[in-house]
Amino acid sequence: MLRTLLCTAVLLAAAPPARGAANPEDVRLAIRRGIDFLIARQERDGCWGSPRNTKNLNIYAPVPGAHDAFRTGTTALCLAALIESADDRPAVRDAIARGGSWMRAQLPKLRRATADTTYNVWGHAYAIQALVRLRARTRDAEEQAAYQALIASQIDYLARYECISGGWAYYDFEARTQRPSDASPSFVTATVLVALKEAADAGIRVPPELVARGMQSILRQRKPDSSYLYAESHKWRPMRLVNRPAGSLGRSQACNVALRLWGGAVTDEVLRTWLERLFARNGWLSIGRKRPIPHEAWFQVAGYFFYYGHYYAALCMDALDPSVAAPYRDRMAALLVGLQEKDGSWWDYPLYDYHQQYGTAFALLTLLRCTRVEL
Repeated sequence: MLRTLLCTAVLLAAAPPARGAANPEDVRLAIRRGIDFLIARQERDGCWGSPRNTKNLNIYAPVPGAHDAFRTGTTALCLAALIESADDRPAVRDAIARGGSWMRAQLPKLRRATADTTYNVWGHAYAIQALVRLRARTRDAEEQAAYQALIASQIDYLARYECISGGWAYYDFEARTQRPSDASPSFVTATVLVALKEAADAGIRVPPELVARGMQSILRQRKPDSSYLYAESHKWRPMRLVNRPAGSLGRSQACNVALRLWGGAVTDEVLRTWLERLFARNGWLSIGRKRPIPHEAWFQVAGYFFYYGHYYAALCMDALDPSVAAPYRDRMAALLVGLQEKDGSWWDYPLYDYHQQYGTAFALLTLLRCTRVEL
């Protein structure tokens, strides 16, 4: 009884205020403050994020390659958020131009950091999403061609770093082979598949066999209730805490929408069920927010699943009929507005000096899908 009461108290304390619809003016101001934060935190060379430490509590990240990947992924997310905002202020246009120049100069250099880390996969995936938006934004034929070539090169790199069993990973602690040998985490593969679908929708060729193997990897990790294993290597431990529904709250959003986008058997009912779970059990994800050690929270939830999971939940909403999605969008907007920091940022996990930038980008990309307000 005491344990039940304690668990309830912890959940109530962690649960964000997410009841009802957010005031449209509050949403508009939250978006504007988030955009202003990103503009203020852009680095001189046009990127976002740096390897500056956060209290000496940081994940394994061999230099310089891991930080090239973190910086690329963070910059790509920030660019995507600023472009989607349609904010036409000169400062925003300048930030996008500078970020685009950085991407064109630095993306060709992004590679695997070491034999046991493939963080670059995150960089390639989110770069595709940013590049698709940069390409659509320009009317200059030469720039369009340059962005298209960059997108194609990122797809080629993703094919090079595909796991031997299909899908993608960010570590390879097994054989450390030229082609990554580790069993792919479901959510990493889902992230890549969402990006590849954006490229395909933009008319850029994506190898169908690459997609098929990625989908099969996710399907091998899907449980009957549409929760997903953390990684294929967890197949012998399906009831480990991280593999249970509460541990899969963020992953299920990404995996469900990735399969749905590529024609997989994910029904509206599945999307709605997991959106309901995300809101009903949001406290489980929130408990992990801002904890410096990954997977130390209940159900082994890591802080970095929070805004990631809510972004992909917004993509799940996009896959539903607008009338069905509307109540979820209202609840999501109310939740995120209530979590904005005093400086205009959002963050969930202290990752060197990338966390406020990528967290803010994820939150903006989510809010922009939940409302259509004039900035």
